[in-house]
Amino acid sequence: MELNEPISVVKNIGETRCKQLNKMGVETVNDLIEYFPRDYEDKSLFVNISDVVKREVNTFKAKVSFNPEAHRVKGMVIVRARLSDATGSIDGVWFNQPYIKNSLVLGKEYVFSGKVTEKYNRIQVESPEFEIFNPNSLNNGRIVPVYTLPARLSQKVIRTVIRDALIEVKDKIDEFLPESIIKNMGLCSRLYAIKNIHFPQNDDAFFKARYRLVAEELLLLQMRLLQLKGDVGEKTSTVKIGNYDVSGIRNQLKFDLTNAQKKVLGEIFNDFSSGYVMNRLVQGDVGCGKTAVAMIAAYLIINNGYQAVMMAPTDVLANQHYESFKAVFEPLGISCQLLTSGLKKKEKNMAYENIENGTAQMIIGTHALIQEKVVYNNLGLVITDEQHRFGVRQREMLAQKGEEPHVLVMTATPIPRTLALILYGDLDISTINELPPGRQKVDTFAVNHTYDNRLYAFIEKEVAKGRQCYIICPMIEENEKLDLRSVLKFTEELKNDRLPDLRVECMHGKLKNNEKQDIMDRFSSGEIDVLVSTTVIEVGVNVPNATLMIIENAERFGLSALHQLRGRVGRGGEKSYCVLVTDSKTKVAKERMSIMCKSNDGFVISEKDLHLRGPGDFFGTRQHGLPEMKIANLYKDINILKDVQSVAIDLYKSDE
Repeated sequence: MELNEPISVVKNIGETRCKQLNKMGVETVNDLIEYFPRDYEDKSLFVNISDVVKREVNTFKAKVSFNPEAHRVKGMVIVRARLSDATGSIDGVWFNQPYIKNSLVLGKEYVFSGKVTEKYNRIQVESPEFEIFNPNSLNNGRIVPVYTLPARLSQKVIRTVIRDALIEVKDKIDEFLPESIIKNMGLCSRLYAIKNIHFPQNDDAFFKARYRLVAEELLLLQMRLLQLKGDVGEKTSTVKIGNYDVSGIRNQLKFDLTNAQKKVLGEIFNDFSSGYVMNRLVQGDVGCGKTAVAMIAAYLIINNGYQAVMMAPTDVLANQHYESFKAVFEPLGISCQLLTSGLKKKEKNMAYENIENGTAQMIIGTHALIQEKVVYNNLGLVITDEQHRFGVRQREMLAQKGEEPHVLVMTATPIPRTLALILYGDLDISTINELPPGRQKVDTFAVNHTYDNRLYAFIEKEVAKGRQCYIICPMIEENEKLDLRSVLKFTEELKNDRLPDLRVECMHGKLKNNEKQDIMDRFSSGEIDVLVSTTVIEVGVNVPNATLMIIENAERFGLSALHQLRGRVGRGGEKSYCVLVTDSKTKVAKERMSIMCKSNDGFVISEKDLHLRGPGDFFGTRQHGLPEMKIANLYKDINILKDVQSVAIDLYKSDE
C-alpha cells in the first residue's frame, strides 16, 4: 500500500464509505492517516457500577442481566437493558436505535461507555457505546480519539480503518525535515507522531506527537509565506514621486486626520520615496478612516501623473466607494471611473476606453478590473479593499496590470499583530488603532424571541425619529430542516403584519447587481425605513442615518462577522444600537453574545473569535495560497509558532 493510493485500497473501505470520506476531503491513504482527531476521551480506567459519577461519561464492564426490551413512546423507540457487575446494576437506555435490542446478548460481558444520568430516581447510562471486552480494543481501556465524521460513519469504523492504514504504511512514513531541525527543536520522529496523535500510549506521548505535527505544519506555513514575500521581494519601483503636497485633498476632506491616520500615511509616503515597490496592509477597526488614508495616497499618486485603481469585493461597495471618491476628487479636477460587471455593455466599453487613454485617473470597481480587456494607461497605485475577500493571486493579477505599481491593501477585519504577520507575511503592516472623534459606541444587547414585540416597537420609535434600521437574517429562503428566519418570509411578515405602516424592503445575494444597487440607493436616500438583508451588507456599506441593527439567529455568525455587521450603524451623529436575537442556550453562543455586549474593540473581538473557533480556516488561508491547517491552532499554538519562525527564516535563506 502506498501513501498516494486512493483510500479504497484500505481494508473495510468499500464504495459507500469511500464516498463518505471523500466528502470530508479524505481521498488518499495519506489523507486518511493525516485526518487527525478533533478531541480525545480518556477511557483508560474502568469504574465499578457502584462508583459511577452522575452527569459524566463513565466507562465500565458489565454483563447484560435481563433481556433488552424495546418500547415505543410518543413515536420514539426506546431500548432498555439491565447491566450488572459484582457491585450493582444500572439501566442502559438507547433512543431510536431499535437494532440495539438484538445486538446485546443476555449473560455476555461488554464494555459500556456513556453519560450517566438519574431519571425518576433510577440511575441510567444514556446511549452508551459498547463492545465485547477486548484488552487490545481501540475504543476502550485507553485514551480514545474522537473524529469529526460524515453522517452514517461511526467512530469505531474510522478508528479501525485508520489503525489498519497505519499498520500497512508505517514503513512509508518518511522524515522530510532536516535532521538538524529535528535535533535542535527536540522533535519526535514523524512515524511516532502520527501513531500517537491517533492512538496515544499516554499523555506524554500525545504531547510529543502534537508538538511535532503542529511545529511541522506551522514551519511549512512560514516557509510558504517567506516564499510569497520572496516572490514579491524588494522590487525597484518605476513610479517616481516628485510632488508630496497633499494640501489640496486635506482641505477638501474638511476634517482633521487622527494621529493614527497620520502615522500610517507617513509609512506609506516613506514607501513611495524608498525607490522600491510598496506592498502594505492597512488594517483597522470598522470606521477608523482607512478610506481617507487610501484617498490621500491615491491623490498623491495621481498628482504625480499616474493612475490609481481600487478593487472592492462587491458591486454595492464599489459603487459606494465610487460616489465617495467622486465627491472628493472631482472638485479637485480628478476624473473618476467606475467599472463593475453590473454596467451595461456601452458603459463598459466607454470605461475601457477612458482607462486605456488615461482620461480616467481614479478607477474603482470589482473583479471586472482584472479582466484581460482592461488596459491601464500608467498605473501607479493598486488598492484592494477588504483583503480577506480576495486571494493573493487576484491582488497580483491587478498589480500586473501596471509596471511595478505600489500596492495598498485594506481590511476592516482586525487581527492580532502576531497573526497578521503570519497570514499577511508578504506585506508590511500598518494599523489604525484610533477612531475619529465623534464616533459613538454602539450599545449592544442580546435577547431571545420573547422580546419580538418590544423590538418592533423600538423599530417604530427609531423610524418616528427619522432614523432607519437594518435586520439581518442568515438565510434567503425557508429551510424545513433549520429553524431559522429567512429574508423573504420575514420581509413579507413585517410588511403585512408586524410593521405595516413602515417602508420595508429586502436585499440578498440572489438579486441582480442593478437590483441590489437600486435598493441600496433608495435606503441611502431615506426611501426605505427597514432593510431586511443577508450578510451581503456586511462590508463597508455606509448609511449614517441607520441607527439600529437587529441580527436574527445571531448564534449562526462568528464574532468577527457580528462585529462587521454592527459596524453598519453608529456612522452618524445619533446614538445607535445593535440587538442580537438568539434562542440558543449553548455555551459558545452565550459566550459570543456576552463578548459582543461587553466590547466594541475589533482587535479584542477578533482574538476572542479565533479562540472560540479554534483550529481551521479562520482567515481563509486557502485564499492566500497557503496550506490549510489540519492540526495547528493559531490561537493556542502561538508559542510553537514563535519557536518555528526563526527556524523557517534560516531554512529559507539556506535554500536561496
